[in-house]
Amino acid sequence: MTFRRVSDAEWNARLDLAAAYRLSAQRGWDDIIFTHISVSVPDEPGAYLINPYGYLFEEVCASNLVKVNTRGEKLDDVPFSVNPTGFAIHGAVHAARPDVGCVLHLHTEWGMALSMVPAGLLPATQPAMRLFERLGRHAYEGLALGEAEGARLVNHLGQLDGLILQNHGTLTVGRSVAEAWMLMYHLERAARAQLQAMAATGGHVIVPPAEIAARTYRQWVGDGSERDGDAEWPALLRRLDKQDGSYKN
Repeated sequence: MTFRRVSDAEWNARLDLAAAYRLSAQRGWDDIIFTHISVSVPDEPGAYLINPYGYLFEEVCASNLVKVNTRGEKLDDVPFSVNPTGFAIHGAVHAARPDVGCVLHLHTEWGMALSMVPAGLLPATQPAMRLFERLGRHAYEGLALGEAEGARLVNHLGQLDGLILQNHGTLTVGRSVAEAWMLMYHLERAARAQLQAMAATGGHVIVPPAEIAARTYRQWVGDGSERDGDAEWPALLRRLDKQDGSYKN
């Protein structure tokens, strides 16, 4: 639990982040106590919230999230630690991209499998076309523990929506928790469909022309007034509330 009163804006950010952990666990996106999702703290530049190290995704709730800065220092007197790789990845992204509200990094089976495919994500399905030319690649360097790798990772991310972390997993970013979570949802579905099709056909899949993928991307994002997650997130929260509202604790 937290040991001080927080602003309404921070509490709402905590609720969304805790919900993202629970929804990810329900979909089998968790990796015991590893991987992370983080959210910037509203009105506190350089501060973000992340999961307490040692907790399952299904145990994360609004009150046990840890507030840290981009240097990896805890900003609250709470009895929880944070996975060091969380600082190297999340701290680097939050420091470099003030437009990013949420960073989501996973080691799912489909994401790891995709990370080993040289061609990466192909624009072979509608969900994949939402990410057409919006994913970078970052080569595997071992456990992400140092500032130098964080800088290289941020450089590969640039202004994109995510990364394929080669031989490692996936990462998406969004202006909100809802946006980052939905982009990961599209990436997961697209990866699974592509890899299953490749397994069934010996690696040969139908890929529409690039101009079709680009048109579909433009149709999907529109004028930018409606973000991924704006419509879906309230529905996901309603279902989560019916199943288990303890993430709000």
